[in-house]
Amino acid sequence: MDIDDDERIKHREIVFHRIHPNPHQARTAALFLAEVDGILHAEPASPFLLHIRYDVLKTTLVEIEDALSELGLHLDTSLFNRLRRALHHYTEETLRANSGLELDELNSTQKLFAKRYALIEHGCRDERPEHWRRYL
Repeated sequence: MDIDDDERIKHREIVFHRIHPNPHQARTAALFLAEVDGILHAEPASPFLLHIRYDVLKTTLVEIEDALSELGLHLDTSLFNRLRRALHHYTEETLRANSGLELDELNSTQKLFAKRYALIEHGCRDERPEHWRRYL
């Protein structure tokens, strides 16, 4: 199914919780999301509000929010914002299903985190060859 640009390109607002050690969560999120494939524009409107434009066939609001939560940013959890996000999640999931995209595909946000995780120096790497790991 071919989807026109008006339906594919989504304009959303992401609201962050005001009580957080990082007083400029929207700016931090915008800097991070600038590198993500599918994000067309991310601009902080205030320290707690991020305006974002993205291609729903490449990434979804759920994936974006999960990535921001993994960064340690806190989304606003007021009833209005939770309902609004739930509605956006449902409509985007339906649009992607109607366009024929498989849900099991590895999305660009997950690829970005996998690449970032591989580059970070941490103690979670097993330096042994693969065939040695199977025996222990």
